[in-house]
Amino acid sequence: MEKTKLKVVIPMAGLGTRLRPQTWSKPKQLVSVAGKTVLDHVLDSLSTLRESYDIELINIVGYLGDQIEEYVSTNYPEYVSYTVFQEDPLGQSHAIQLSSEYLTGQMLVVFADTLIESDLSFLNKETADGIAFVKPVPDPRRFGVAEIDQEGYITQLIEKPADMSNNLAVVGFYYFKDAQELLSAIDEQMDRKTQLKGEYYLVDAINILLERGLKMRTEKVGLWLDAGTPEALLKTNRYLLEHGRDNSALSDERENIAVIPPVFIHPNAKVSHSIIGPYVSIGSGCRVEYSIIKDSILEDEAWTEGVILEESLVGRRAHLTRRAGKINAGDDTIVTL
Repeated sequence: MEKTKLKVVIPMAGLGTRLRPQTWSKPKQLVSVAGKTVLDHVLDSLSTLRESYDIELINIVGYLGDQIEEYVSTNYPEYVSYTVFQEDPLGQSHAIQLSSEYLTGQMLVVFADTLIESDLSFLNKETADGIAFVKPVPDPRRFGVAEIDQEGYITQLIEKPADMSNNLAVVGFYYFKDAQELLSAIDEQMDRKTQLKGEYYLVDAINILLERGLKMRTEKVGLWLDAGTPEALLKTNRYLLEHGRDNSALSDERENIAVIPPVFIHPNAKVSHSIIGPYVSIGSGCRVEYSIIKDSILEDEAWTEGVILEESLVGRRAHLTRRAGKINAGDDTIVTL
């Protein structure tokens, strides 16, 4: 039986300024956390859809976007994927509008700043016109929230509400049964010039759809993690290591190291005469010697020698020697005393 096509739009054109210096040389979606890139974790969230849908990816990229195009084509050949370049930073709705030639039928919009866990297999039987995925939070005032009526349908999306009466924070994951309806609402948003600080936000296009009578409901997610800042990235790393990404049992085969779980050490990383953990991710090709490292992420081919690190990010191919403390070193950085 032929599967239904599902278009998955992933806007990724942001500069990732909050994750610098890591994002000077790579998009934030290719930063590592718990042994995988952020983009890997995002695409993992689609795994429960494969049985029912033929998934096509529309990756909207900007600065350094050629790296994402190459990464997806190399690591996810099972997906039909398209790359759209957003050269002007005019916002989320503008990014989706640029993808219009690929958008028909059912679609998801997935913002790659955040990671969720949710079983999406129900979508092929969905009766609503759209879904906003949400997570109840203690204080909703710094998020966008979904306001719902007595029947459970969304009446309005509100950005940073003034009160705490509604705690259903929108997590940046949306389903639309008809992509053309969303594109029509975006066109109207552009005509109205509904924007904030020069950018067209998707929430305003969705509110236009709701004005038109779109039946959109909420779906709660069990997990919502942020990967947009160094602090959030480390927090997400801790969570993922505690929930399935720990491979410390394999470290029993290594000599002259002490491992305090949970950790992820890539099988081909060379670690010797060191204490690793807890909450450490060490990428492919890394070399760690005479070091004490905890609560940190070392990306592929990083090299540490005689260092003591905590709450640190070490970029690809960075080389640290005789250093102690907290550090955020970008790709190809050399740091020594």
